[in-house]
Amino acid sequence: MLVIFDCDGVIVDSETIAAEVFAEHLQKLDLNVSAQECFDRFKGYSMKSCMKQLIEMLGGPIPSHFLTAMQEDTFNRFQSDLKAINGVEFAIDQLELAGWRTCIASGGSHGKMRVTLGKTGLWDRFAGRIYSAVDVANGKPAPDIFLHAAKEQHAAIEDCVVIEDSQAGVEAAIAAGMKVCFFDPEGQGLRNQELLQRPGVYQFCQMEQLPQLLKMV
Repeated sequence: MLVIFDCDGVIVDSETIAAEVFAEHLQKLDLNVSAQECFDRFKGYSMKSCMKQLIEMLGGPIPSHFLTAMQEDTFNRFQSDLKAINGVEFAIDQLELAGWRTCIASGGSHGKMRVTLGKTGLWDRFAGRIYSAVDVANGKPAPDIFLHAAKEQHAAIEDCVVIEDSQAGVEAAIAAGMKVCFFDPEGQGLRNQELLQRPGVYQFCQMEQLPQLLKMV
């Protein structure tokens, strides 16, 4: 059995930091967008997908310096402020003791994950089992990244469980035909709450709950 973790918001507490920096740089482009709006709009999507949305928001091309400058500021904030999700190391320990295999499949780039997982001391723990949306044709909510991870890990679809914190990720897992556990620490649910009623979709709010939840999946 294979547990496929998303990275941002599931393994590392990076979503809020990234949204704050994204909003700061959008405001430099005269877009009046708050950090919360960035969080709600872009959470769970690959950078490629985010840039497509930004082109629509701008009504034209993105300035050439924008992405490089934003990523540099984001990585600097990660180095100073980033932490692992509370309880995630306990959950990983318990899953591995129970015989579950683990990997990461994220919308983020390999470079970003090397920074975030490196800062939290988790890169070595997943080395060789880390997959990015840049490895596949389509980012979430397409199922490509999860199907790619399962293939690379020689796992049958029915033996995979995805751990996600975004609607795009939940949709991607459902599209892949995999069971999915939606990590919802704030209890906010999803924009499409109907997804949480689907067979094979589970919800939990504390990472320490995950090992026990997977016994019932």
